[in-house]
Amino acid sequence: MRIEQDIKLDFKDVLIRPKRSTLTSRSEVDISREFVFLHSKKKYSGIPIVAANMDATGTLEMARALARHRLSAALHKHYSDEELLAFFAEPGAGASHFYSMGITVPDLEKFRRIMDKANGTITNVCVDVANGYTKAFISFIHKLRAAYPEITLMAGNVVTGEMTEELILDGVDIVKVGIGPGSVCTTRKMAGVGYPQLSAIIECADAAHGLGGLICADGGCTSPGDLAKAFGAGADFIMLGGMLAGHDECGTDFVEVNGVRKMRFYGMSSREAMNKYSGGVAGYRASEGKEVLLDARGPIEATLQDILGGVRSACTYVGATKLKELSKRTTFVRVTQQLNEVFGKS
Repeated sequence: MRIEQDIKLDFKDVLIRPKRSTLTSRSEVDISREFVFLHSKKKYSGIPIVAANMDATGTLEMARALARHRLSAALHKHYSDEELLAFFAEPGAGASHFYSMGITVPDLEKFRRIMDKANGTITNVCVDVANGYTKAFISFIHKLRAAYPEITLMAGNVVTGEMTEELILDGVDIVKVGIGPGSVCTTRKMAGVGYPQLSAIIECADAAHGLGGLICADGGCTSPGDLAKAFGAGADFIMLGGMLAGHDECGTDFVEVNGVRKMRFYGMSSREAMNKYSGGVAGYRASEGKEVLLDARGPIEATLQDILGGVRSACTYVGATKLKELSKRTTFVRVTQQLNEVFGKS
């Protein structure tokens, strides 16, 4: 057993310090990015925000709505072969959105079937597991990269620089970063495992960029300001779940409670998700997610305006004319330091 004494920070622990700027309007800020992925060599151009591959947010309807604003979606893995093939055959779908999968034998068999019929329309793949530190996960990444060298591969989740480096060296283009920060994830409560998300982003981005790779910050953003902090900390992509949930484009059922329209939103490791897709929680494990009821929020458009407007606003406060400049111009100010001194030293 050992204890790390270094300070680790979450989004709530910092603010971005303003700096002099020559910008006169948020409209002058370009929040799109262009990347050439390390292993696939494919080009990306768009706004690097991705809907999480949860069945409430990683829907076909959400993907189409986000694409109108140059955002992306990681589709949930419970669509049929026919539904996925039809979607990725739509113009532009393959270049913007991600096919999602786990690491089980059925996951791989389904992917092979679909790829055999996809005629090259699926180019982005997200391999998603709760624990990216297992030998089985690494072995799967090796197998997938060897079989499909042309795909752009996003995979995780991890929270440390050394594992980020290993995944990039093993063939991952975008490392997914985050264990436990999601609004309907209970891993930190059930397993006691996790890492403060802002520090995870900073450390993993530093490791990834040193090798020419990229990261996707997955989880923990509850407001547009959190996205600004994540981009400022070095995130190349950001994956959102709860902030996009509750909208008309989401896939889970809406219910009425005391005359108010609500939507069920749950983690994909929750009892609700496992009952729905796996016949229940296996006897050797506990659920690591929860279900909540969210107020129905209507179409996604107004929320997207808030999110994108908030990120643009952050850029104007530090003088970043492009999103890629934000991390270079970001200085974080700790706002929890006084409490730490009061409770830790006095």
